[in-house]
Amino acid sequence: MKSKYILFLDECGDHSLTKINPEFPYFVLAAILIERTTYEEQIIPAMSRLKLRYWDHEGINLHSRDIRKSSGPFSFLQIRELRESFLSEMSLMMSSCDYLIFSAAVNKTDHLRKWGDTAENPYILALRSLMLDTVLFLKSKSEFQLPLVAEARGKREDNELEQAFYKLSADHKEIDLSLVFQRKENNIAGIQLADLAAHPIARTVINPQQENRAYREIESKIVGNRIRVFP
Repeated sequence: MKSKYILFLDECGDHSLTKINPEFPYFVLAAILIERTTYEEQIIPAMSRLKLRYWDHEGINLHSRDIRKSSGPFSFLQIRELRESFLSEMSLMMSSCDYLIFSAAVNKTDHLRKWGDTAENPYILALRSLMLDTVLFLKSKSEFQLPLVAEARGKREDNELEQAFYKLSADHKEIDLSLVFQRKENNIAGIQLADLAAHPIARTVINPQQENRAYREIESKIVGNRIRVFP
């Protein structure tokens, strides 16, 4: 029997503790929880409609970094009117679709200062938090099955994450958890939603006083209206 929900993961920033950008010292992991029927009937069609309004096919990957830099297939965003129109329609899609967001951020500078050589991989630290929050949510809904879909980052990184994931899963034996990786070129709508959510969450964590329209569009979808931040 298929699960009621699917969880999609993507990150903003890198998890390296050896090279830390002082202007962007955070690693942010965003998890999008979507009901399977909603994903099929609402999310995928909504994203395809948005793409077909600006391109001749739906194979374009909505990648936050390329959108911000107006690069690649998003070069047309250098035209102000088109940029405003596209961002407005994308914001409407993000705000009107039904999904929940679990998020965790790690201040890598503080984390390394606090733990030194025993500092944990920020990705694993964030993933543990998200898994705990997600499992608690599932239990509250009497659901006990959940597949996680994460963006593939490379063979070594994926193997490390997979090993860590199944170790963490041992703490939640009452839930049937599974993990699969999908490459960006596979154009998975849920991963694109997670990517589009992760950056505004990161910007809000770094500078909560700065106006952030993209974050406002998704703020109500963040479970508990809370972003977990770890040193």
